[in-house]
Amino acid sequence: MTKILNGKELASYIKERQAHEVRSLRSQKKYPKLMIIRDSDNPVIIKYVNLKKQYGKDINIDVIDQKINPVKDSESLAAAKKIVQSANDDNTISGIIIQLPITDKNLTDDLVNTISPTKDVDGLNQTTVDIKRKFESATATAITWLLSGYGIELDGKKVALVGYGKLVGKPLKRIFDNSNINTEVFRHNSDLTRLTNFDVIISATGVPHLITNSMLKPGAIVVDAGTASENGVLVGDIDESVRNRNDLTAITPKIGGVGPLTITALFDNVIHATTK
Repeated sequence: MTKILNGKELASYIKERQAHEVRSLRSQKKYPKLMIIRDSDNPVIIKYVNLKKQYGKDINIDVIDQKINPVKDSESLAAAKKIVQSANDDNTISGIIIQLPITDKNLTDDLVNTISPTKDVDGLNQTTVDIKRKFESATATAITWLLSGYGIELDGKKVALVGYGKLVGKPLKRIFDNSNINTEVFRHNSDLTRLTNFDVIISATGVPHLITNSMLKPGAIVVDAGTASENGVLVGDIDESVRNRNDLTAITPKIGGVGPLTITALFDNVIHATTK
C-alpha cells in the first residue's frame, strides 16, 4: 500500500515548537517580523501570501504584505530595489522574501540579490558563497524534512530532480551533493521515460500533469513540489492518475504535502534571523 507523505501533519508538530520559541523571543523584547514583497495579484500568489500571513498570526509573528508596481523594466526594478533596501535597513524587520514569480522573471536575480543575506529567509540571494549562506531554501528544506519525517533514507538510492529552478531544484541539488546522495537533474523537456530507472522522483517544474504512470516504476517514492494554476485551480506536476496506484512506496498528497512544510521552514528561518 502506498504511503502518503503528509506534510501538514509534520508541520503541526514543528508549529507548536515555533510558537513556544516566539513567546520566548517576545519575552526578551525581540519581535520577529516578515516582509513579503510581491508585484502581482495573481490568485496563486495571493493564496500563498495569505497562507503565510495566517501562519504568522498563528505563531504571533508579524507579516507585512508589501505590494509593489510590476517589475518589468530597469526603472521599476530600481524602484523595487529601493523598497528592499529600505527593508534591509529596518531593524524591526527580521526577514524579507520576494513572492515569486515577478512580472519579468529575467529580473528575478537582480531583485532577490538585493536582499541582505542576514534577512534572506528564502535563501535565494546568490551573491554570497555557500560558506556564508545563512539560510537554505525553505522549499528544499521542507522536502528534506518530509522525507526524514517519514523515515525515508536516500543513501544508496537513485534520486531524480525534475526541474532546476532557484526555489527547489538548485538548492536541493546542493543539499544532496553535500550529503553525497546520487542525484540526476532532468528538465521538463528531458527524456522523462528514463525516470523508470530512479528510486526517488522529486518534481518541481510547474508543468501540470508532467509526471505520468508510465514514468514511474513500482516501489518509487514520488514528491510533487510543483505548483501551477489550471483554470483557476492549483495543480502539481504529478498527473492525478498516479495517485490511484497502490504499488508505490510513498507519494505526496494532492494538497498538504510539501506546501505546509515549506511555510514552516520559512518561519523557522524568520525565527532564527530574529535571534541573531
